[in-house]
Amino acid sequence: MRLFVPFLRKLVKVGRLTVVDADGTPHVFEGRPASGLRPSTIRLNDRQLHWRLAVQPALAAGEGYMDGGLTIEDGTLYDFLALAGENIQRASDAAPPLTGVYGWLRRLQQWNPASISRRNVEHHYDLTEAFFKLFLDSDRQYSCAYFNRPGLTLEEAQLAKKRHIMAKLLLERGQTVLDIGSGWGGLALTMAREAGVDVTGVTLSREQYAVAQQRAMEAQLEQKVRFKLMDYRHVKGPFDRIVSIGMFEHVGINHYRTFFKRVRELLCENGVALIHAIGRTSGPGITNPWIRKYIFPGGYSPALSEVLPAVENAGLVVTDVEVLRSHYADTLRQWSERFARRRDQAVALYNESFCRMWEFYLAGAEVAFRHMDHMVWQLQVSVGRDAVPHTRDYIYEVERSYPRS
Repeated sequence: MRLFVPFLRKLVKVGRLTVVDADGTPHVFEGRPASGLRPSTIRLNDRQLHWRLAVQPALAAGEGYMDGGLTIEDGTLYDFLALAGENIQRASDAAPPLTGVYGWLRRLQQWNPASISRRNVEHHYDLTEAFFKLFLDSDRQYSCAYFNRPGLTLEEAQLAKKRHIMAKLLLERGQTVLDIGSGWGGLALTMAREAGVDVTGVTLSREQYAVAQQRAMEAQLEQKVRFKLMDYRHVKGPFDRIVSIGMFEHVGINHYRTFFKRVRELLCENGVALIHAIGRTSGPGITNPWIRKYIFPGGYSPALSEVLPAVENAGLVVTDVEVLRSHYADTLRQWSERFARRRDQAVALYNESFCRMWEFYLAGAEVAFRHMDHMVWQLQVSVGRDAVPHTRDYIYEVERSYPRS
């Protein structure tokens, strides 16, 4: 008997999955019907997948799709991953919390001193800008958009995200702002242009740094916005405001106290910081091994229960927490659709295997937000308890003051 058969019979509790093995024999695994799940059929073209899917399912499925050892026969890649993700999540919900060797293993996987952090960033973010332009919005926002009303385009939702964050930062003309993980510079330039603040952006990606510098010059904002190729641990302050969007996932659980200690040291009295990151609703976990190997080495999406003790230890006050649930799934769906339309250009930039890897990543990430335990959290912290208003009305008042996109 194929090793994957007993494994999948135990795993598949909802939906219908058909696996055609390398000998052409179909195996059907069917559980209860579930809303949002479509039947899926995959074919295994590599005999090694007969045992690897049972022993290393997450790694084997991704690698199999990349090299053509696993192909989709019926339905889409998303359909297959959604069915798998829904069943994996249901199994995980019944699993005991991480203890013993697994708890220590994830600390080893997330050991990210400055030298390793730079190497991890280079692995992903130093891909050519031309590649990211294939699927990102025109401002190159590579994080969760904010769909605050129906029918928004990706560009509109990313602008809404930036303005939502700016409102939470209570920006005032002439303030100094530190942007930790400044990417291609879009948020920093928007803050300087719309709020009149002075921004310092730091990144470890040489590619992003070069693009951001060029964008600041083209916008004639180089006197208001400066970018540095620098680790957050080496920044000198102080700053009135600190913002970090989509960077905290690369900090690592061993370094949370260091991160928030630096935020506290770099903030002025009555300073405010806003951290936006991917998290998980089901408590501490381990990064998917395929994602860790091919997409985000050293990366991890933390539960808030892992983050808040570090905030408290740093002497910061939590003044607002917001959880965005489906917003990133909607963002990833638009990225996937844009990538599919320009796939030939991606192949020309890299190769077929690389593009299949990226398809698997985008579809799998969407599944993590729609069918599994992933979400996005925005954490507002301050040095003093009265640094921000005592109600959230100010956020929406500031947002309404912007021209409708």
